[in-house]
Amino acid sequence: MDAKEIQELLKLVSRLELSEFKMKDGEFELQIRTKYFGKGGQQILVPSLQATLPSAIPAASTPASVETATPVATPTPQPVADLPPSAAPSAGADDSRYKAIKSPIVGTFYRSAGPDKPAFIKVGDSVSVGNVVCIVEAMKLFNEIESDISGTVVKVLVDDAQPVEYDQVLFLVDPK
Repeated sequence: MDAKEIQELLKLVSRLELSEFKMKDGEFELQIRTKYFGKGGQQILVPSLQATLPSAIPAASTPASVETATPVATPTPQPVADLPPSAAPSAGADDSRYKAIKSPIVGTFYRSAGPDKPAFIKVGDSVSVGNVVCIVEAMKLFNEIESDISGTVVKVLVDDAQPVEYDQVLFLVDPK
């Protein structure tokens, strides 16, 4: 299978909005998984491609584009500002003086306990050690994440209902 065929498969998977596609042809295996991230009804497709090539194929004849067959860039979460731009720290501000509240697990980030509930914390709020700051859903379990530092929240770095990784920074807190 060449790069053009793989790109056509990626387009087909996107157009059909498939969440998973697997193909096996002899020793060649191809697996495409997609995740849809959305904000305000707009969906962004992020495909993940995994290919297993037969060991009998020499490296020189392996299509180089198999490794680069996912031209879709992963969206980077944008900081959420709860304060007017004049009150929020600027993008060029030195964030090294702030302490980070990080995700202890992989899952889906939620700022509140439910869609009709207020956010646990927002920019400008004071937080103490042990305060619940968000929920991270992992394997259908809703895990309350507690702050391990005290201070004032200056930035929320993840949008609601976005996936988070282990040790990803969720909030920046001014410890003063």
